[in-house]
Amino acid sequence: MAGNIGAGKTTLVNKLARQFGWEPHFEAVDHNPYLEDFYQDMKAWAFPLQIYFLNSRFNQVLDIRRSPHTVIQDRTIYEDAFIFAKNLRDSGYLSSRDYDTYFSLFQSMSTMIQPPDLLIYLKASIPKLIDQISRRGREYEASISIRYLEDLNRNYQEWIDNYTEGKLMVFDVDNLDYVNNPEDLGLIVNRIEAEFHGLF
Repeated sequence: MAGNIGAGKTTLVNKLARQFGWEPHFEAVDHNPYLEDFYQDMKAWAFPLQIYFLNSRFNQVLDIRRSPHTVIQDRTIYEDAFIFAKNLRDSGYLSSRDYDTYFSLFQSMSTMIQPPDLLIYLKASIPKLIDQISRRGREYEASISIRYLEDLNRNYQEWIDNYTEGKLMVFDVDNLDYVNNPEDLGLIVNRIEAEFHGLF
């Protein structure tokens, strides 16, 4: 699963895990020791935050490789490198030196990474993201700027437009309500089932 902050990844991961009997793997957000500090001072905490996420995600990838079950993950390691770290560099919060060090580490880890069989991208507009971030009420997310979300959306679109690691499926969540509308969830499930019939 891939998508911007507040796109609805965790919710959909939970629903698809139950639907298909998959093992869900979630992003380490609530126990991240840097996240709250990062949103207060992005420049000071950008590098340790990205290293923490990279290490956490890499360990998650290793766990997934060892798992005998079919797994669904709520954010990929690729997003850390190609979306979030890149955006911090482009915005001046992460120095080029720190970014180069970070990206070199990511490339070393990449030799042990197997891309997902299917990448599901949840595309969402800024108003949709703001509404869903507000609804979940995480205090440290209250300081996220619209500009930051816009920059992330732009980086996501560029990454998705050039994604070649494997199968890709895009859902525009502005026009879907898979929480309250069973038909919308059914549409997603049906498309995934059709895609997997083509995979195997």
